Amino acid sequence: MLRATSTLTAILALTCIVSLADHAGAAQIAMNPVADSFVSAANPNNNYGGGGALSVAASGLANGEFQSLIRYDTSTAKTSFDATYGAGQWSVTSVMLRLTSTAPNSPIFNASAAGQFSTQWMQNDSWVEGTGTPAAPTTTGITFATLPSFLSVNDAALGTFSYNGATSGSTIYTLGLQSGLTSDIVAGNLMSLRLFAADSAVSYLFNSRNFGTASARPELTITATPEPASLALLLSGVFIFGRIRRSAAGKLSNGTVCL
Repeated sequence: MLRATSTLTAILALTCIVSLADHAGAAQIAMNPVADSFVSAANPNNNYGGGGALSVAASGLANGEFQSLIRYDTSTAKTSFDATYGAGQWSVTSVMLRLTSTAPNSPIFNASAAGQFSTQWMQNDSWVEGTGTPAAPTTTGITFATLPSFLSVNDAALGTFSYNGATSGSTIYTLGLQSGLTSDIVAGNLMSLRLFAADSAVSYLFNSRNFGTASARPELTITATPEPASLALLLSGVFIFGRIRRSAAGKLSNGTVCL
């Protein structure tokens, strides 16, 4: 009978541990880019890193192909999650990108049009944003001509998404949790995204990090949860088990509750 009681209390203690892990709240942190730029196939040697908008457009459109690059510094996320859960005791469970549409405000852009675009994680974060604008482009910083030198076979797809053609309002895109992306976040590294057309129709213009309203800039939101098998949780379980085992009969008669 005593052995059966001990077994039951052990199960109850483990249930408490699982329950504590399940109910531990997820943490989120949102951030704006530290660099971004678009590149234009029709103007391959021009840099536009200082512009107020970014663009993705298909190659067959009147003003040609546009791609955009966005870089984030994830060190703030790592610091926050380490402080909340303990260093290395968390994992990334969601990464979302929020883009705010805008109307074309320069003749270099294509008219906005619905379609599909793709997002990739970039292994190489060394591209330079530059300071050019549509009205005053420069030749320093990332350009359409230099973009291929920053691409790698290790770049990884994070998803293909739909754009509805709107010229205002925000849309959230949930990115795939590819290993390079999550490794950058866990390490607190710089992390770059490349956005480009996935069909022959899309032309998507959205605010850049230089846009005046911070809440309308390209926002990355990272969600993390604690690792259920962390050392602290195991030690808590041992403590709970020891306390329950020493007073098993009393606890069982009065009912054991896990919050």
